[in-house]
Amino acid sequence: MEFLQDHSVHNELLLIFISVILGLFIGAEREYQNKSAGLRTFILICFGSCLFTILSIKIGIGNPDRLAANIITGIGFLGAGVIFKGDNKIEGITTATTIWATASIGMAVGSGYVYLSLLGTALILFILHSLTYLQNFIDNNHKIREYKIAVTSSEQIRHCEELFRNNNLKHLMIGQQYTLGNLSTTWRLTGKNKRHETLIKQLMNDPKIIAYQF
Repeated sequence: MEFLQDHSVHNELLLIFISVILGLFIGAEREYQNKSAGLRTFILICFGSCLFTILSIKIGIGNPDRLAANIITGIGFLGAGVIFKGDNKIEGITTATTIWATASIGMAVGSGYVYLSLLGTALILFILHSLTYLQNFIDNNHKIREYKIAVTSSEQIRHCEELFRNNNLKHLMIGQQYTLGNLSTTWRLTGKNKRHETLIKQLMNDPKIIAYQF
């Protein structure tokens, strides 16, 4: 009996070690990308999820899924903490979902499904790293930006629309603000990234444009 207990402890220590290593791999990628949640965060998430899963199996006899369900709830609060609103979009969604996925890796290790956790880690790293190139390709060919452009009169709005058309950018006016002789208009422009860059240079050198922001 004592031998079986020692063997079980050794297995659990090995699982915890594996969870730390897998969390390190994912955390290293996030650290390299300079994200808000980095190396230590992901190691602790994977390790903690693994340990809680082991404990749920040990002390939750008859109803081991209760602790596992609470792990998911706790990870949800942790993920929400890294999501914030940027100037034009919500930031931190990818990091939050990576936290959620890393917790599942830790739970898989704690349950003894090591091969499944290895496959899951490989897929997470592939999605985070390799699919960035696909995302950049889509972004370069279908870039959506919101511009705030200030002019002195409503007639010059047509001048802005002409600039957009000349650069093959689809445009949609989504707001206006008038302040002390200046008319600020917010536009949502869609098109290739290089068209946006050309437009920015034109806006900088256009005497009819008082200011712009995106």
